[in-house]
Amino acid sequence: MKKILFLILIGLSTISCATKSEWKEPTSINFLVLGDWGRNGEFNQKDVAKSMSIESTKQRDNFILSMGDNFYPDGVISTNDPNWKKSYEDVYNFYSLNIPWYTVFGNHDYRGSIQAEIDYSKVSRRWRTNERYYSFERTIPSSKEKVCFIFMDTNPFDKSLNRNTHSDLAQQDTIAQKKWLEETLSNSKAKWKIVMGHHPVYTSSTRHGEPFMTQFIPMFEKYGVDVYLAGHEHNLEHQQKGSINYFISGSGSQLVPVSKSDAKFSKAEHGFMSVQLSKDVMNIQFINHRGKIIYKTNITK
Repeated sequence: MKKILFLILIGLSTISCATKSEWKEPTSINFLVLGDWGRNGEFNQKDVAKSMSIESTKQRDNFILSMGDNFYPDGVISTNDPNWKKSYEDVYNFYSLNIPWYTVFGNHDYRGSIQAEIDYSKVSRRWRTNERYYSFERTIPSSKEKVCFIFMDTNPFDKSLNRNTHSDLAQQDTIAQKKWLEETLSNSKAKWKIVMGHHPVYTSSTRHGEPFMTQFIPMFEKYGVDVYLAGHEHNLEHQQKGSINYFISGSGSQLVPVSKSDAKFSKAEHGFMSVQLSKDVMNIQFINHRGKIIYKTNITK
């Protein structure tokens, strides 16, 4: 009996040591990027959510970045709008997705109440967006280096949007936001700078990018922006222009075809981005709704 007890204790000790040795402190900031998703679970939205949950469990993601058009077709009208449950809470209900969500707003969000999406941060513990445009910095684990995440509201700069049907769009001050953007970029000493907005600068869609977004390129170049993330176009795409990498993750639900371009990658397929950002390397993957990696690349500094 004593011999059996001794063997059991030895076995438990071995398991304990193995478990401890397998645990590794994270060396990167890990996050997912999703755009153009809120369609009551339809157009493969639920499949994308499931694939996200698997990836988030594997990578131990810190947060999720949403590229806007969170609710179709006309945003939400209050924090009690049924779309919160049907397009968000009931779709992204996996444990691994119960992490902070930071979002920018899209043109479809502006057809409802942006204030309602801001106020939802007081209702939900994971919905963290409480401003139209904002920024925060995070320190990379096992490092003193920082990453600056900057969230723009690109809609007021789009003069083609109807000011009568897009809630309070006409009241937004583009001059003040542009001043804020430059001050934020110039004041940040972070090694990595990531800017986000709903509208892309370059795309392989029929629109080939939003012309009004080109006004920000000189500022991005001047202050060393590494990556610009967008949605709006319902595809997955990577383009590089000079020192800046432009990514689109806008295929959280319905898709739009792409055309030929000089993009490094462009595909109309349901999915999202998975990013692991360490001190010197940013690893990026596009993962489809079936959990398959369809593109991967890395950026080094």
